[in-house]
Formats: sequence, C-alpha cells, structure tokens
Amino acid sequence: MTKEMIFNCTEHETRVAILENGALTNIYIERMISDGIIGNIYKGMVVRVLPGIQAAFVDIGLERTAFLYVTDILNAFSEMEYLVQEEDETEDDDLSELRGRLFKRENSNNIEDILKEGQEILVQVAKEPIGSKGARLTTHVSLPGRNLVYMPTLNHVGISRRIQDEAERRRLKDVIDSLRPDRHGIIARTVSEGKREDELKADLDYLKRLWENIQVKKDRVGAPGLVHRELNLALRAIRDYYTKDFSRIVVDAKEVYQGIRDFMTTFLPNVPYYIELYDRKEPIFATFGIEMEISRSLNKKVWLKSGGYIVIETTEALCAIDVNTGKYVGKRNLDETILNTNLEAAKEIAYQLRLRNIGGIIIIDFIDMMNETHRERVFRTLKEEMDKDRSRTNILKISELGLVEMTRQRQGKNLERTLCEPCPYCEGQGAIRSKSTICNEIFRKLEREEMAGVGGTLCVSAHPDIAGLMLEDEKNTLEHLESRLKRKIIIRPDQSFHQEHYEIVSLQ
Repeated sequence: MTKEMIFNCTEHETRVAILENGALTNIYIERMISDGIIGNIYKGMVVRVLPGIQAAFVDIGLERTAFLYVTDILNAFSEMEYLVQEEDETEDDDLSELRGRLFKRENSNNIEDILKEGQEILVQVAKEPIGSKGARLTTHVSLPGRNLVYMPTLNHVGISRRIQDEAERRRLKDVIDSLRPDRHGIIARTVSEGKREDELKADLDYLKRLWENIQVKKDRVGAPGLVHRELNLALRAIRDYYTKDFSRIVVDAKEVYQGIRDFMTTFLPNVPYYIELYDRKEPIFATFGIEMEISRSLNKKVWLKSGGYIVIETTEALCAIDVNTGKYVGKRNLDETILNTNLEAAKEIAYQLRLRNIGGIIIIDFIDMMNETHRERVFRTLKEEMDKDRSRTNILKISELGLVEMTRQRQGKNLERTLCEPCPYCEGQGAIRSKSTICNEIFRKLEREEMAGVGGTLCVSAHPDIAGLMLEDEKNTLEHLESRLKRKIIIRPDQSFHQEHYEIVSLQ
C-alpha cells in the first residue's frame, strides 16, 4: 500500500491530506485565526464555580470562557498531588478517560472545595470549542513527543493498544520504568515499537526540558496568558502521523517545506523520508484529486459504486446513517441484493466516518436482513474496516430492527463543522416555512389587525415570492378579505426581506 502526505499551506490556512493508494483517507485543517489551540497550556483565572454541574468556567484569554470539570482537576495545585500508578493499555492520544478514571479513584472532593473565583491555575486545552461550547480544559498536562507522551502530573505507565506483540509491550514497559522520573507518567505511542532505549531516552529528555521551561514561564506570565503553544498543524502531522511506510511528503510552500526538513533532521534523525516541493501552477489538492473528495464528503447523500447510497445526518447528540439500495437492482434475488448493498455500505461508512472525523454516538440503519449469516457478515465487515481507524470505536451487534449502535472517539471538530456554518436563511433547521404557510399566516394577521380596531389602508411588505403568490394564486382570497374587512390591502414586494419575514402597517 502506497501512502502519501500532502500539504497545502497558505498564510491563513494549512491543510494536510493523507492518501492511501491515491485515495483520500484523512484530512486535517487548521485556520490561523481560530484553530490550533488543542494542547496549548495557559495560565487561567477561575471566573465562576458551578457546584450544580461540578464544573468551573476559566478565562484563558479566548473569546469564550473555557470550562473545567472536577474530574479534570488535580486535588491540590500547590502540592501537585500525584495519582496512583496503573498499568493499563492506553490509546496514544486519548487521555481524558484515563485522567477521569484515576481522579475518581483517588478523589471525592467537590469542585467548590478545590477552586475559588479569582484563583489562578495552569491548564491545558483538551478539546477545542464546538458550537456554543467553550474549550474543555484539564490540569493534567500531557506533552506528546514522537515516541512518547509525557504526563508530569499522572503516575501512570501505558502502552499503545496498537502494539500487539506481548514481548515488545513488556520490553517497552521495562525501558519506560527505567527512564521515567519518580511519580511521573509516560505512554509509549504506536511509533515507539521497535525503538532503542537511547531513542526513547532522547525523546523523554526533550519533553522533560519542555516541562521545566513551562514551569519557569508560568511564574512570569499573568492570568489569563499563554504559557506554551503546541506545534502548528504541519509539524504535528509529521510528529503524530508520519511513519516509515509513507512513500513521500509533498509540500506546496517553501517555508513549510524547509520547516519540515529541519524538524525531521532535529527530532527524527533516524527516520527515513522523501520530501518534495510542489511548484506547479495547478493547486496541489486539485492535482491529487483531494479537492473533489472534500466536496463529496460534505454531501449528505453518498452514492455507492453499485448504485445504492447512504445518507449521513449529523446532529448535536448523534449521527444517523441510512442505507438504501437506490438504483441497484441486483442480479439474482432480493436477499443477495440487500447483502451486497449492506456490505458495500459498511465499507463506505467506515471510510466516511474516518474522513469526516465524525465522533460520538452513531446509529446505522442497514437494510433489513432476515438471514442471520448475512447480518453477521455485514457486522464483521464493518468491524474490520473500523479497526483500521486510529480513533477508538465500540460497535454493538446488529439489532432486530437492523440497527447498529456504535461510538467513535471524538477528536476535534468534524469536517462539516470545520468547513461549514448553519444556513443563515433557515437558521440551521434545514427547512423553511412554505410560501403558502406564510401567506396564510399573513391573512390571519390581517384579520387580527381588523379586530384590533386599526383603521385605514393596510400595507403588507414581503419577499417577492410571497407577494407574487398573494397577488396571483391567492388573489381571490385577498379580494374576499378586502371585502370582508372593508379596507384596501396593498401588497408591496421587497427583495431585502427573508422569505419568512413580512411587515404589516396601517396607512392613515
């Protein structure tokens, strides 16, 4: 399998695409104005403590205050209490569950006993703002390196679940135990597999120096203020995703190209790589067919090669996916047609979830299958495809209703939230009231005007489509209303009006 990492970089935006055999599998986007705060460390000030939800709002200098749950707080900042060591198998970058679990085991304090308004605290951004919610914070700092994640406030050793060889897991644990400072935590990332002790030590030494610098800087910075900024997207992509099985890196910006070369030389001296500077006139994402795939990933309906299709609907709480046969009529019988559609859909769904970065609760409505063997095949296919995903997933068996319930680890905003915003016309509802509905609403309002005893001519200002409907299709209704009210009604089109907006005024 050929893997490539493609960089499209401008002054205002960085986009990183990962291709496998020429097909887009992951896309990462960072806007310079609003994104790129995950992993940043701030000196914040508590502005409000909410015992009812065991959380606090913290000002870290952003537009919206961030929030901090009690499970993400060290018990005593001044003493920097450390939590019990646990030898779990932990995902590379999914630390929130670990933090919460360790905290609950050792602490039972209420948030009002830990935090007070006006208190200054050192916090790290664990999740970026989503919708109307501010960023989620933690006081359990984690500093990711190439091979290791260093956690100076958690007494924990973990090995990536993707490292499956038991002998290698034991070796890594022994090496980490011999290197790590007392009562500090370390997680071995997937890329640490097979790495020598001196390579892991060099990574850890760098992270320890970084933490020492953060400790010094936090005393110099006022609250709210930035203490440590995480690497930009281009360098994070190299650090977190680049492995020796990538055939090449292609970059369209000379400054970023040189920055990646310097980063590889300094921090990854033993990792082979091939990097080229893209200098053609055609945009890099257009050349590699990435732009077209991004546009396709924003559609609710995704067509399958067979002629079937899936519909993806995301909401605040969950994502619902519906599978349909569409134009596909099969070759032999109905059961086979349904099976083939569901199998193809299972692969496409796994691909779309990964590409769109959809997380949280996901409900998949496969086409009903009466054959238990067919249901098992579809479930197994979905699970095998989701196993390729870096994000942690949990998939339940297909229910009697043909539904699959699953969860996928949230990692930042999904692609739709990153690239789109709610429609200003429908205000995110996905639909607006019909013209006939608005016309009838205006007629009812006109009758209320008469009941209010207001005299004179009535003037209705409305969107041209509404005005046209009232003057043409609803002409008889309008004339009947004028006769009954014994008042003249003037309809005035106004292009600046929203279709659902209108005004009724009385002209004396």
